[in-house]
Amino acid sequence: MILIVLSVVLLLVVGGCVCVVWAGRGGPSWTRAVATATLAAGELVRASRRSDGRRGGGGPDGSSDG
Repeated sequence: MILIVLSVVLLLVVGGCVCVVWAGRGGPSWTRAVATATLAAGELVRASRRSDGRRGGGGPDGSSDG
């Protein structure tokens, strides 16, 4: 079951990346909408990782060098 969920997530990520590239080359309007959603999701993930790094006490890459 987990393999199916991970496969679906992987397909969504790859599809989003394809839409970002296609929209950058002047694709149809729906690719621009998907690209915008993909980029927004990426920003949310990046922001959540930044906040986790501050709470964890480690470096910006998540490591703690003692």
